[in-house]
Amino acid sequence: MIETREHNWLPLAIAAVVVVVVAAVVVLVMQHGKGSAHVAPVTALADPYATGLPLSGLAMSESGNLAGGKVTYLDGHIVNKGSKTVTGITVQVLFRNSAQEVAQNESQPLKIIRTRDPYVDLEPVSAAPLKPGDEKEFRLIFDAVTPDWDGAYPQVRILHVQTQ
Repeated sequence: MIETREHNWLPLAIAAVVVVVVAAVVVLVMQHGKGSAHVAPVTALADPYATGLPLSGLAMSESGNLAGGKVTYLDGHIVNKGSKTVTGITVQVLFRNSAQEVAQNESQPLKIIRTRDPYVDLEPVSAAPLKPGDEKEFRLIFDAVTPDWDGAYPQVRILHVQTQ
């Protein structure tokens, strides 16, 4: 006599559905993250008020993160030499390769350094507006920099300025 075994397909079907749902959520989250990051073209014009906001004292550093990767920091100094109070600044950072071609193009809001001890604490420009004559230190953070980067300081351009 041959016994026939019945398979219970329900647990396998539930596992397959869970895997598909998790994969869909991961894809949606990744697409949302990419879609929210605005990358301006290399040829984008700088904001006219940018000439009154010179950037100086650029310094770069790196640190490791818990995932085993590197985080790159670009610190600097900004002065408001214009006549308006600045409440927001968006910068474009261009990392170049050894052929001086743009290897990475990133746009992000400039963050002001609020405190340095016991750790560096950042805040948006809107939390500490730059009045005419004000000087502040800033930091830009890059979770990943392309391996094609030549290691030289990137080009930093002010693309957009919000004023009062």
